[in-house]
Amino acid sequence: MNWWQRFKKNSLARFGAILLLVFYLTAIAAEFVAPYDPVVSQPDGSLLPPTQIYWRDQKTGAFLGPHIYPTRQGAIDLETGDRELIQDFDRPSQLGLFVKGPEYTFLRIRLPWPEEISWSFQEAAEAESDANPGEASAPSPPTTPEATDDATEDPARQQKFSIWPKIKWGDVEVFGGIPGDRHLFGSLGEAHFNLLGTDDQARDQFSRLVYGGRISLFIGLVGISISFPLGMLVGGISGYFGGLVDSVLMRLVEVLMTIPGIYLLVVLAGVLPPGLSSAQRFLLIVLITSFIRWAGLARVIRGQVLSIKEREFVQAARAMGAKPFYIIVRHVLPQTATYIIIAATLSVPGFIVAESVLSLIGLGIQQPDASWGNMLSLATNASILLQQPWLVWPPALLIILTVLAFNLLGDGLRDALDPRSLQR
Repeated sequence: MNWWQRFKKNSLARFGAILLLVFYLTAIAAEFVAPYDPVVSQPDGSLLPPTQIYWRDQKTGAFLGPHIYPTRQGAIDLETGDRELIQDFDRPSQLGLFVKGPEYTFLRIRLPWPEEISWSFQEAAEAESDANPGEASAPSPPTTPEATDDATEDPARQQKFSIWPKIKWGDVEVFGGIPGDRHLFGSLGEAHFNLLGTDDQARDQFSRLVYGGRISLFIGLVGISISFPLGMLVGGISGYFGGLVDSVLMRLVEVLMTIPGIYLLVVLAGVLPPGLSSAQRFLLIVLITSFIRWAGLARVIRGQVLSIKEREFVQAARAMGAKPFYIIVRHVLPQTATYIIIAATLSVPGFIVAESVLSLIGLGIQQPDASWGNMLSLATNASILLQQPWLVWPPALLIILTVLAFNLLGDGLRDALDPRSLQR
């Protein structure tokens, strides 16, 4: 446990680990931490600034403790463009902890699942007429199973038909969750407590920020759980067997590494089928990012395996008749665990940034669902930056802090697990 003692002495690494722990616990308990539903709009609450907290009654001057007042936007000043903020000082609302609020289901887990897969048959002539609407075409008889069978039997007609799969997506419930209505903080009266203001749809910005952390934070963990095993396995097989296997796998890796990551993400995200929910789009984004991120890891693992396979314990296992796949998984790859742990912590920020970029350009998580990326997309509007900065800076700051925390944690683990550091 010497590495753990050295890790605890690294104050920056501890700061990164604690910060990430707070972020992930907050995202997991989003229903409890967020005071409002992230997709529900508030009446007359569009583009409200962060709610001001008062301690004394604004009419009588009596001490009331932390409280707020119902707030709404007034008329727009045509000269300055500012909107008047109207507060009803006759109806104070106390602030409290563990208050009752909108009902929710805590820890409910639902995953996308294809409910129905059907095949549509279309004649090529119809497809051409759709592509060239200006050209007239003779009406074709309706496609029937018998006509389809005849088309497959007649070679001359096979080219006239195309087959397209249609997938109907649904959700499968893994865990029903725990019902509740208590929230960490909130208003005890009719006034809404918007800690970070509201957006243009009158939705609470803090609640959307907390719920959006689920996607932006967990996309990295899901991504490395897919890309790292694949990269380790391909790199281990390539380095252990060598020869033709090594040449073929490394050429494949080099081809993948030459593909520009951001352009591939944009192209693949742009051709996603319409009508997908945010959960389905989230998983597809993870698969896309994982597909292009395992190649670099495979090359590094391959280089380490080339040296590890010549050691005595590997030679002994081979002499005892162990199968190559068993030797790779049981004896060779565990020797690369130090590098894998460090690389994993340093790779998670790449997935977070990739999701943010895709959502920022409109190809990731779509409204009304929240992620830090699509919340940051408001930064493309200059008027928002000047008049409603509370809509932009919180998600930007959280992305920066998360990336910084992962880098600090990775540096701390590298210093603690470095064999040369152990020798010193």
